[in-house]
Amino acid sequence: MTDALMSAPLPVPDPDSASYWDALAEGKLKICRCVDTGTWIHPPLERSRITGGPVRFDEVSGYGTIFSFIVIRQPTVPGHRPPYVTALIELDEQSGLRMSAVVDAQPHTIRIGQRVRARIVEIGDSGVYAPEFVPIGTDEE
Repeated sequence: MTDALMSAPLPVPDPDSASYWDALAEGKLKICRCVDTGTWIHPPLERSRITGGPVRFDEVSGYGTIFSFIVIRQPTVPGHRPPYVTALIELDEQSGLRMSAVVDAQPHTIRIGQRVRARIVEIGDSGVYAPEFVPIGTDEE
């Protein structure tokens, strides 16, 4: 791992996102959800943007579709050597529920609309975990 990869910033949990990061450390992908309506909310918030009421974190399937993507050609994420893909993934649980994540596949094989599934990986050797997506039904899986 290069010094540039090691010096990239790591996520810093705040009160709104701590439950998200704690779940990832346990190997689970949990997304913030409005208690009153059941609407998924990402990125997480302290209160529901729908009702102003309470939220909780519920586990999601981890399956989704690539909504958009870019190919990163400079080292910015520890543990990933360029070129690599960062994508906006629309999760199966709700239309419009999207999250940004690295896709573990060769950049030339990625396409919008492609099905993916999450796996939880450690960012470098940091002790911090994040979701990473892999294409479904390819040799990359």
